[in-house]
Amino acid sequence: MIRKASIMFVNKDSYEEYKRRHDEIWPEMVTELKAHGAHNYSIFLDKETGRLFAYLEIEDEKLWEQMAETEICQKWWKYMKPIMKTNPDNSPVSINLDEVFHLE
Repeated sequence: MIRKASIMFVNKDSYEEYKRRHDEIWPEMVTELKAHGAHNYSIFLDKETGRLFAYLEIEDEKLWEQMAETEICQKWWKYMKPIMKTNPDNSPVSINLDEVFHLE
C-alpha cells in the first residue's frame, strides 16, 4: 500500500458547502475512486486557513494517476471549482507532501 498526503485549499466562506458535498459524494465517484485503488481516504480542514489535508492509501501510482482522466473525476472537479482554489483544468490546487515518519 502506498500512503499519499496533500494540501488543498477551500474558500473560507465555503466550509459547510464543501462538507455537504462530500457528505453527499456521488456513488459513481466512490466507485471510480475504489476502482483506481483508493483506500482509507480522509480529508481534514484547518478552519483558520482554509487548508485541507488529504490522506489516502493507493495500490498503484499509475492506476491512481489515471483517476484524473476519468469523466466522473472531471465532472467532480468542475462541481467543486466554485468553492476551491483550482488550476486552469479545474483540478484542485494541490501540494503533495513527502512522508517523513510512519508508525505501524
